[in-house]
Parts: sequence; C-alpha cells; structure tokens
Amino acid sequence: MDARLTLSVVVPTLNEASAIRAALEALAPLRARGHEVIVVDGGSTDGTAELAARLCDRVLTSPRGRAVQMNTGARAARGDMLLFLHADTRLPPGADALILDCPAWGRFDVDIKGRHPLLRVVACAMNLRSRLTGIATGDQAIFVRRALFPGFPEIPLMEDIALSRVLKKIGSPSCLRERVVTSGRRWEAHGVLRTIFLMWRLRLLYFFGVSPDTLARKYSR
Repeated sequence: MDARLTLSVVVPTLNEASAIRAALEALAPLRARGHEVIVVDGGSTDGTAELAARLCDRVLTSPRGRAVQMNTGARAARGDMLLFLHADTRLPPGADALILDCPAWGRFDVDIKGRHPLLRVVACAMNLRSRLTGIATGDQAIFVRRALFPGFPEIPLMEDIALSRVLKKIGSPSCLRERVVTSGRRWEAHGVLRTIFLMWRLRLLYFFGVSPDTLARKYSR
C-alpha cells in the first residue's frame, strides 16, 4: 500500500441506533491511520446521527435511499478510494491496505453471521456468483477509486448491481478472498428460505427488465 493513499469509508444509515456505535468503533483503527469515515443519515428518528457524530469524521444528511445517501457521502469524500460499508458489516484486519492495493474497484468475500446453518450456504453462493459474474453486492463492501466512481444509479433497489454493470466496463473487479462479516438479522427475521427465494426472484425480474420501483414494492411487502 502506498502510504500516501487514503480511504474514505461511507456508511449509509437509517435508524441504526442499536448498531452504529459498534460499527464506528470498529472503524477507529482506520481513522487512526489517517483514513476518513463519513456517515450519511437518511432521516433517522432514533438518534443515530447524534450517536455517530462523536465517532466519525463527518455526519451528513440526505434524502432517504441507500444510493442517494452513498452518493452524498462520495461527493464529500477526500480519499483516493471510496468504500461503501453497511452499518452491520465488519471489515477484516488490514482492509485499508488490501483495498488500496487494488487498481480500480472490487469487493470482499462475505460471511453472514447468524444461527441458521443455511446462512453459510448463502454466503458461499454469493461469493461464487460474484466471482463468476463480476457483479458485487452491497453486503460485500464495494470499493472503487474515487476518480473512477460514476455514482450509484439513484434507484430504490438493485443499485449495487447497476453500479457493478457500469464499473465492469472499466475493468474486472478485484474479488478479495478476505471476508467481511455481515449480520444475518434480516434473513432470520423474515425466514432464510423465504428471503433466498425472494432475492433470487427479484434479481431474475431485474435481469428481464422489471423496473427497480416495481421491485422495491415487492421487496417491501
């Protein structure tokens, strides 16, 4: 890693008061090494922004929507590389060096933390699919050189897939085998099998041209 290069971590939040402290404390070693952490809040009503203010470099606000929030953070970022990180995802040790050694863009492999044994299968399938297709998901902690970042398409769902398609025209992603660990809470809350089938269905519909607005309504139901 070139010691002169820096990383900007963009964390979109919405009502993450129960998780934001641990998320930002986990990023403290990166800040100590000169990287910045930007939280972009989409209108939380539980004090997320206030809790985050003491544990990051900047808290920004934007209209609600993960793509909109991440673009807001990217515009304010000063680092050479942008890393988009969910509040319930933890980076592996030395993630900054791994990211800054990559030429253009990429993602990590992922582990999904939870009680259900199928979550390990889900994570393996996500990692394999991503490696074969060059498409990254938000759970895999997407990163990209700031100078190459075109902005997330500001759509209500599938923004990570849409961004990957654009970035693939620049070059293949760096698929890092080091693993981020993300929470399986949404899988377990809604049923692991049900969520698997839902996500595959939504991806298939998106592939065949169904609009993200329609998919978002199906997802919210």
